[in-house]
Amino acid sequence: MSTIAIIDYGMGNLHSVASAFEHVCDSKVIVTSDVAEIEAADRVVFPGVGAIRDCMAEIRRLGMDDVVKKAVAEKPVLAICVGMQALMEHSEENGGVDCIGLLPGKVRFFGEALKDEAGEKLKVPHMGWNQVKQMDHPLWDGIEDNSRFYFVHSFYVKADRVDEVKATCHYGLDFDVAISHGNLFAVQFHPEKSHTAGLQLLKNFASWDGQA
Repeated sequence: MSTIAIIDYGMGNLHSVASAFEHVCDSKVIVTSDVAEIEAADRVVFPGVGAIRDCMAEIRRLGMDDVVKKAVAEKPVLAICVGMQALMEHSEENGGVDCIGLLPGKVRFFGEALKDEAGEKLKVPHMGWNQVKQMDHPLWDGIEDNSRFYFVHSFYVKADRVDEVKATCHYGLDFDVAISHGNLFAVQFHPEKSHTAGLQLLKNFASWDGQA
């Protein structure tokens, strides 16, 4: 039986992610901060919820930045929400925070004056369901383009390498919500909270071989 390790560095609703995986696949799912367990797993999930400064402090304290880099080089890895943001070079949150730097690009604030096309002010954080425009990737198998996924975030990713962007979303502006980089697939939304489409993405990851 294959094993999916969900990295526990004290940030994120890890058990909801674990429960979602257990619902869609036969893999053994573990929530762990044990480096040996993460390295032994067949697939790794890198979640995250909360302020990036706190997340990065715990990631670095536990050495999970190096663990994630090693995992991405060797096996399929799924990053979720702040997990995706932590992989970028720098975030504007908390006055500016340097991140892991595995993916070139920045994490930016939506702004206090974000407006829709009619000029109406949009609420920040971006919270709730929104359509996701896909680019070709195996993790979208069985998911219709422009399916709706669940978001909760005040900061968004703009990747430098456009060819690695595998989905975008619009909320006052266009931003990147899925990035593929070798064995890595990173998403801004919460698949574990996104009903049928999100569960299908998790199911696809559970059998993904890391090839785009």
